[in-house]
Amino acid sequence: MNIVTVIISLGLLFYFLSCWLIIDIAKKDFGALQKKALWGFITLIPFIGPVIYLLFGYKKGRSS
Repeated sequence: MNIVTVIISLGLLFYFLSCWLIIDIAKKDFGALQKKALWGFITLIPFIGPVIYLLFGYKKGRSS
């Protein structure tokens, strides 16, 4: 596997992870719309955003 394939694969992985997390954020109640918007914005930060949300925000919201 060459480096281009690795980069494209990682990019696709983080793209689909970000899509899944945006749907998760949309379904959860974070108590205030501003918190939900902040987590949505953080998730859109390339590569590190989804990791931050999974570490710190995933369990904060309640499923509605």
